[in-house]
Amino acid sequence: MSRTFTSLDDVRAAIGEEIGPGPSLVIDQDRINQFADATGDHQWIHVDVEKATAGPFGAPIAHGYLTLSLIPFLGSSLLNLDFGAAKINYGANKVRFPSPVPVGSSLSATVTVTDVAESPAGAVLTLKYVVTAEGAAKPACVAETLVLVAG
Repeated sequence: MSRTFTSLDDVRAAIGEEIGPGPSLVIDQDRINQFADATGDHQWIHVDVEKATAGPFGAPIAHGYLTLSLIPFLGSSLLNLDFGAAKINYGANKVRFPSPVPVGSSLSATVTVTDVAESPAGAVLTLKYVVTAEGAAKPACVAETLVLVAG
């Protein structure tokens, strides 16, 4: 399910509406290893397959920040802001990782617009993303992100 918004009024009208889930993405060991290389976080629970399989999660797990970093990708299939000159990642208010993401997990997301605020730079949209691993009892990531729509 995807939504295209053509105005700020369209976004305001959707406050509180959950959109999604969108298509899923499988997290493989290669993606985890590449993220470890990019960030310098080579903790064994992520990259040492043998040790991680014998560890507390029974398999290597994705970095929490890897899961968070996938929100732009997962979110691109959920909503499209077809107005404004630029859409800028303005930050996050709150991020939590309630459940680990074992290698091989299939992630999908939902998004809910929770607020629209005016600022001198443009409109700031607050979007609550819930990223879930298929079959998990709890979400993998819950993040309240901010998008600045300028112009």
